Amino acid sequence: MNEVITAIAVVKFVILLLGGGITYIAFKAYQRTGEDSLRVLGIGFGVITLGALLTGVANQFFSVSLARGVLINSVFVALGLAIIMYSLHIQR
Repeated sequence: MNEVITAIAVVKFVILLLGGGITYIAFKAYQRTGEDSLRVLGIGFGVITLGALLTGVANQFFSVSLARGVLINSVFVALGLAIIMYSLHIQR
């Protein structure tokens, strides 16, 4: 079981790095272009990344069960994807 917990922590860290990078790039692109869709896109990826971070911390440090953590993370992913989908429909 320790291997699974370690693997989860590693994957959450990778998600944090990649999601943070995408969020940063989208924000910089928004600053450069002023396109609202890029700002909203960054927010969507930020929500997904925040969800991965929070559920990882909750599971490791606050004894939140793995099943509850997966549920909470899934809510963040669904919300983030909904925001990303909205960003694709914003018109200037």
